[in-house]
Amino acid sequence: MILYGRNPVREALRGRRAGTVREILATAGAAREPWLAKLPVRVTSAEEIERRCGSPAHQGICAQAGGYPYADAEQLLAGRAPLVVALDQIQDPQNLGSICRTAECAGASGVVIPERRAAEITPAVCKAAAGAVEHLPVARVRNLADFLLLAREAGCWSYGASAPAEGVASVPYDRPDYDGGVVLVLGSEGRGLRPRVATVCDQLVSLPLRGRVESLGVSAAAAALLYEILHDRERGP
Repeated sequence: MILYGRNPVREALRGRRAGTVREILATAGAAREPWLAKLPVRVTSAEEIERRCGSPAHQGICAQAGGYPYADAEQLLAGRAPLVVALDQIQDPQNLGSICRTAECAGASGVVIPERRAAEITPAVCKAAAGAVEHLPVARVRNLADFLLLAREAGCWSYGASAPAEGVASVPYDRPDYDGGVVLVLGSEGRGLRPRVATVCDQLVSLPLRGRVESLGVSAAAAALLYEILHDRERGP
């Protein structure tokens, strides 16, 4: 995998793929970054870097790294009071990367994505996540609804994000007690949660919409809900 952008390359050097990063290419300006001082960097042109990574958003640096090491989904449910973000067929790499970045910043245990009909961890996702995926475990599952049933067996509660306009029974996002193990489930762009996934959730929650637009983007909804969960946990009983 060719990573590009300063944060994705820097975090890969600090994260789980540190031992797989090799052949770092940088422009003369980017090569002066302090964190590159003791590394073997090949100074080259911005044009060559763009040819290697296939994107003009490289910020003057790219590096070759090993494939992304997906986590075990069951392991994300282990430990005390895990907080897992489950994504139901999110297809936009920018959304996936943004959600992973927020999840890592909010201290989530990990993110779960389906194996099919969903974005996977690519260089574009790594860039959108600003390298957060190098520290945040991401797991892939064959069936998201089955994972939610597994989470229930592990003692976790699953909360599905649902827009009020979807016409389904939901509660305000700040009403649940988010103590204990929590799985936050977010639906795909445009369609939201699939019916079976919504049915398996223990409760559906919704954010207030005071304007004329009918829904938030999924990455914005993820940020609002994750920080409400964090706030609820830090506030305590």
